[in-house]
Amino acid sequence: MQTKFNPQTVIKRDEISRYLKNDGRDFIDDALIEKQLAEARNHDPKLIRDILAKSLAIETLDTAETAALLHVTDPDLRHEMEQTALKIKRKVYDNRIVTFAPMYISSYCVNNCRYCGFRADNPLQKRRTLTMDEIKAEAEAMTGRDGHKRVMAVYGEHPDTNANFIAQSLDAIYSVRAKTRKGISNVRRVNVNAAPLSIDDLKIVHNAGIGTFQVFQETYHHKTYADMHPANTIKGDYGWRVTCMHRAFDAGIDDVGLGVLFGLHDWRFEVMGLVSHARELERFVGIGPHTFSVPRMHTASGSEIANAPNRFTDDNFAHAVTVLRLSVPYTGLIVTARESPGLRNRCVGLGITQMDASTRIGVGAYAESDGKQEIDKQQFMLGDPRTLEELICDLAKRGIITSFCTAGYRCGRTGGCIMDALKTGKEGTFCKINAVLTFREWLEDFASPESVAICTPVMEAELAAIKETYPKFYPQVLDRYNRIGNGERDLYF
Repeated sequence: MQTKFNPQTVIKRDEISRYLKNDGRDFIDDALIEKQLAEARNHDPKLIRDILAKSLAIETLDTAETAALLHVTDPDLRHEMEQTALKIKRKVYDNRIVTFAPMYISSYCVNNCRYCGFRADNPLQKRRTLTMDEIKAEAEAMTGRDGHKRVMAVYGEHPDTNANFIAQSLDAIYSVRAKTRKGISNVRRVNVNAAPLSIDDLKIVHNAGIGTFQVFQETYHHKTYADMHPANTIKGDYGWRVTCMHRAFDAGIDDVGLGVLFGLHDWRFEVMGLVSHARELERFVGIGPHTFSVPRMHTASGSEIANAPNRFTDDNFAHAVTVLRLSVPYTGLIVTARESPGLRNRCVGLGITQMDASTRIGVGAYAESDGKQEIDKQQFMLGDPRTLEELICDLAKRGIITSFCTAGYRCGRTGGCIMDALKTGKEGTFCKINAVLTFREWLEDFASPESVAICTPVMEAELAAIKETYPKFYPQVLDRYNRIGNGERDLYF
């Protein structure tokens, strides 16, 4: 059992209250959400199609419109929704899937979330925190063996993994250069999944050079949140968590990711919560979330909640993904290796934008294990064992290119800049070009001859599309494409 921790040494009340309404409430109105869901049960097909047209214009839906989409059961209308979702994805993000890998850096946590294997009072969990040398070894394995360029660094909530530790660990990851077959590979962007932090601590993390700062609300339903997160823990404070992204923007972080853990409460309510949060951030700073993540509760060490039957079905999952793509059209959608290959493949056709692969979520598992899952050494159990190369080939067979691009972060296309570019479709231009360049680099350094044969046609098709669509720009693209073939690395626009 871990040492208890006083929440009041972390939570700053004035950094909650400043973001609340005049009556002291936060922006999630449970009663309104439930009322809108109840009123949306008998929808008019014409209304649904009008909503789809608004989505296709890349406009954020309001919660009443979202509620209507959540109650569609007619198979033909669902099919129209799914087709529109994919059109939106291609319009905004082009024909690509971005890949990444999570790196779990510590399994120590002071919270006691009832569904989590890392909860403080779970005596079954075998815990550790990586040293800086061990973090470097993880980074070298991830980028040198598999070719990952994006990492999601994951931290529990514990005094030992504070903001300064996070900053040091990011420096360690960025410092690694791994030799490949033809060049050098390195992690070019680290996103961070961590606990809510104060504004001062968020400034420390921001200055360390993060990509997206990600915090999941877990559940937006106030009563369920209280039931799942004991009140004597830091995470037991709903207000501290739900206002975290307000603090992040005030600290200078302009690229944030939201998520819920589907299975804790009614899935329709949770989708409404995510859309409400996106609209609140648009109101607050004019910038919505860069990503939504949609993890579903899975088996976890020492958890009766996580190991109970989950009423959130695969079809519910697909419906939720579709509605999120339609409701906040500019936001990236992440479906992780928690889910089965079949469900993730289905979601590719619904407009998701990011997937992980070669995923290991044990602390130190990339460098030290053969990938075998051990329930008492990780937060939960995974459903998709595919390697990065297997995923890339599966996508290529469907005519989809894998992107390792991190150029937007490094060129300053974040915050309001990327939101405007996404909403107008301009970001898709850079996405297509940088996907081709980074894909060629990965094929040169990591792919087997069989994978090259599978992937080359989709790469050449994307290159041809660039030539046709951007003829004046094409010579510059081709020059960098050929330079990569000759051994240069990390070329982008």
